[in-house]
Amino acid sequence: MSHSPGTLSLDIVVPVYNEQATLDSSIRRLHAYLTSQIEQTWRLTIANNASTDATASLADALAAELAHVHAVHLAEKGRGRALKQVWGASPAEVLVYLDEDLSTDLAALPPLVAPLLSGHSDLAIGTRLGRSARVTRGGKREFISRSYNLLLRRTMAVSFSDAQCGFKAIRREVAERLLPLVEDDAWFFDTELLILAERAGMRIHEIPVDWVDDPHSSVDIVSTAREDLKGMLRVGTNIARGRIPLESVYAELGRRPFDPPRPPSFFGQVVRFGVVGVLSTAAYALLYLALSVFVPAQAANFAALLITTIANTWANRRFTFGVRGRVGAVRHQFQGLIVFGIAWAMTSGSLAVLHAAAPQASARLQLLVLCLANLAATFVRFVLLRLWVFRSRRRTPDAAGRMPGPHPHPHPHPIVFEGSQHAVSVTGQTTPHDSSLPETTRTAERQEVNGS
Repeated sequence: MSHSPGTLSLDIVVPVYNEQATLDSSIRRLHAYLTSQIEQTWRLTIANNASTDATASLADALAAELAHVHAVHLAEKGRGRALKQVWGASPAEVLVYLDEDLSTDLAALPPLVAPLLSGHSDLAIGTRLGRSARVTRGGKREFISRSYNLLLRRTMAVSFSDAQCGFKAIRREVAERLLPLVEDDAWFFDTELLILAERAGMRIHEIPVDWVDDPHSSVDIVSTAREDLKGMLRVGTNIARGRIPLESVYAELGRRPFDPPRPPSFFGQVVRFGVVGVLSTAAYALLYLALSVFVPAQAANFAALLITTIANTWANRRFTFGVRGRVGAVRHQFQGLIVFGIAWAMTSGSLAVLHAAAPQASARLQLLVLCLANLAATFVRFVLLRLWVFRSRRRTPDAAGRMPGPHPHPHPHPIVFEGSQHAVSVTGQTTPHDSSLPETTRTAERQEVNGS
């Protein structure tokens, strides 16, 4: 192992909170491995985030005794907050994060950092869900982990397989660009960082790991899962609204994808459409109740449905089917109004049937019938939006394998970011794109997990 003066290659950060029972043994074990197995220059940083037990004094004692071990103390709790502060201040070429319990076999550390040190990849993560990974943990945690990662891939249009494994690394220049964009300071930090990285064209390398669950883990699975779902909704909304400057990150650090961008998967479209539909139904109900006080039921139904349909078409255009820009927006709204006409006929018909069967029906009963009819019309609306209004216009490659179309830039598949009206080429230049075509922002290359 070399510790020659000069550039620090690795900074291995271990966030800790109230780990007095295991900190000493874990850090000594990790230090022994780094000393004997890692040839690059390294530093081991204990990031104590507001522990209330003896963790802080233990960390200081280990830093004083063991070479190349440092201790950093934060006044506020949060794994994400600790990593932001330590990574953000580190001079190392590659920044690493390991869980304190060392559940992941340390033999995976060299292949984790190798593609980052060589410049081949931008981030590297351990995956417990790869075919050659060997994992020992209970059925409950296994089910929750697989379900969460499946939901994440389908709804956020990402390709990495395991967002939650506490075994990750990132190149410093990439961290400097992405960390200011990550809002979460707790457990969702990892997931948010990976989503933004892939959406910004970073290459994420995956390493199958051997992993043994810590039976004494203090992580609240239910609470963490709830916060993760909130984080997914927040990040997805911010990306859809163009609040995150992914274009500039891609122009500076992004890599050319091997595959052209693809529209959201069918499952992802269904989930997003469902979210938009629930919000639209709630808005419709509130509008109908407010308007029915001043106008007849049919007029209130028409006005409430028209207003929510315009908003629904806009939301589905941006969020569900990934269509960006103004091109085709008027046509899409016109087609959406036709779909509205069909939905209005269904809801009005249900209201007419109710009035015929029960002329003195209360406003609440009318609302119930209309909501049920509106839910039925939702299915019809999804089918028409997907197969007619926002259908993908597929192009056929020519004899040379090139995709025809109006692409003035030499790169045939410009990268399109949600919330943008331009495509960013591999040179960082922008060029207008046909935003009537459904496109997504999946730009990171999927690394095949083969155990090599």
